[in-house]
Amino acid sequence: MARPAGDRAPRGRRSAAPPPPGKAKVMAVYRHRVRYHEADAQGFLFNSRYLELADVAMTEFFRSLGWPYRELIACGADPAVVSAHVTYVKPARFDDVLDVDVRCSRVGRSSFQLDMTVTRDADTIALMELVYVNVDAEAARSRPLPEAVAEVLRECAARSANDGEDG
Repeated sequence: MARPAGDRAPRGRRSAAPPPPGKAKVMAVYRHRVRYHEADAQGFLFNSRYLELADVAMTEFFRSLGWPYRELIACGADPAVVSAHVTYVKPARFDDVLDVDVRCSRVGRSSFQLDMTVTRDADTIALMELVYVNVDAEAARSRPLPEAVAEVLRECAARSANDGEDG
């Protein structure tokens, strides 16, 4: 029997605990196909859409670390962008398939930085640096990152630093 629109199938409750230290799986890339409505009059992916890609890539990055967004919020992590820097290298066009590689480069007490590289095949399209601060939305103030989240991010930052030394 079909469910009424809006009803969801029952799901088992997943523990909000992250993977054990050293076991976090890091997303390889977030893949996005440029849709018609994302292109501007020149036929290029409109500049503000890159920040939309970054937002989805951040969400998928955390999911790959074992933190689906709802669980991230439930544990006390609510990242808000406080700084975004985008360097546009080459244009992307309608129907291009873009890969967004996300790496954590810095973790502080209440903030972290994600560096993203947008590519199409072997071509770099854009480079993005985003700084996030963990916020208490109700109080409109920053607050420390939950230790379990900070630990996984530090692990990712260390891996990214090691990758940079190797290549």
